[in-house]
Amino acid sequence: MLDPALLRSQPAELAARLRERRGFELPVERLESLEAERKRLQVRTQELQNLRNTKSKEIGRFYALANKEAAEDGLDAGHYVDLAEQAKKEVASFSEELKKSEAELDAIRAEIEAIALGIPNLPDDAVPTGRDERDNVERHRWGTPRDFAAEGFAPKDHVELGARHGWLDAETAAKLSGARFTVLRGQLARLHRALAQFMLDLHVNEHGYEETNIPLLVNAETMRGTGQLPKFEEDLFATTVGEGDSAGKRYLIPTSEVPLTNIVRDEIVEDARLPLRMTAHSMCFRAEAGSYGKDVRGMIRQHQFEKVELVSIARPHESDAEHERMTRCAEVVLERLGLPYRRVLLCSGDMGFAARKTYDLEVWLPSQGTYREISSCSNCGDFQARRMQARWRNPATGKPELVHTLNGSGVAVGRALIAVMENCQNADGSITVPEVLRPYMGGAERIA
Repeated sequence: MLDPALLRSQPAELAARLRERRGFELPVERLESLEAERKRLQVRTQELQNLRNTKSKEIGRFYALANKEAAEDGLDAGHYVDLAEQAKKEVASFSEELKKSEAELDAIRAEIEAIALGIPNLPDDAVPTGRDERDNVERHRWGTPRDFAAEGFAPKDHVELGARHGWLDAETAAKLSGARFTVLRGQLARLHRALAQFMLDLHVNEHGYEETNIPLLVNAETMRGTGQLPKFEEDLFATTVGEGDSAGKRYLIPTSEVPLTNIVRDEIVEDARLPLRMTAHSMCFRAEAGSYGKDVRGMIRQHQFEKVELVSIARPHESDAEHERMTRCAEVVLERLGLPYRRVLLCSGDMGFAARKTYDLEVWLPSQGTYREISSCSNCGDFQARRMQARWRNPATGKPELVHTLNGSGVAVGRALIAVMENCQNADGSITVPEVLRPYMGGAERIA
């Protein structure tokens, strides 16, 4: 979430900047009204609390004096007891007002927080202003797409290639689970596994990320920490333990970014541990609400898929450099596989909710004759850290400060499988295995 001080002091300026995020409208008038009411209630609540504390001390003092008089002088202590009882009545006279004021103040704060939790991150100054993907800016390309016409055949898409031996089976998956699921078999299933193993080994052994095995089910607080809740609940799969057991509600992760980043929730990370770089290979689950009719053919958009995720927890002044490094780590995956791609800087209207700056890597798909997203690498600044209260101890000040969080796909395994199948296909329908994957494929150079 954004700094609450900005919401209190600069709502109009924030509103102007947030309109760059797909026209997001900050409810300025409501926030200003709530803030004015919060201040009024806070002042009155503090007055009543101070009065209660003062009277409580008086009550204790009067009873102490009564005991002292009775014990030491043998005097009648009733005078002080009467004063104590009178002070009790005064406390009782405003206690209901105090309870009401505290309750109203809590309600105002809860509404302000609810608004704040639904506000996206502010775009970095380097992010181009735009409404959607048409306003994204290409930074560079790598590799040259194959000229299949020169080789004498038209490229097939991954669905047709996978169907030849029943290796890619959507019909059986639909029988088991419904639409947007896939069953992989045989050598294609092994190629999918090989991709994930290759990516993990690369990121751990060469890029210095720590391999981490994470839960696939997380609680609401974890989802809230990285921004999936409350705004995107309709995109999540949820489950419970026991009928009507709200305390047992758990969410299937949409990406391992969620548990990896939340590892530092409510923690103060020592400076020597930063940057903290983690990677995980996991199943991911997305309801894809609102995406019906998009990419219905094959494995492009699934309810269940696999990713190798990269997460970095960084010092604030190093997060921009860490963002460039992370994106480069994802690029190396595609280059080692020999897949043509391009890097794109997303415009303000196309970025994710928590991101302040995002690079997308788009891989070439011959069947579509275009580049399609295979990785998204984002610098979230302190946006997620503020929600999670994730901090580091700055050695210069000795005080805890918010960290910066970054995440990126390194890369999406299913989409990498699609790209390998289509870019490495042969005229007879066989698929040449990229050299870096052959050790994971028992030395096989081709699957057919």
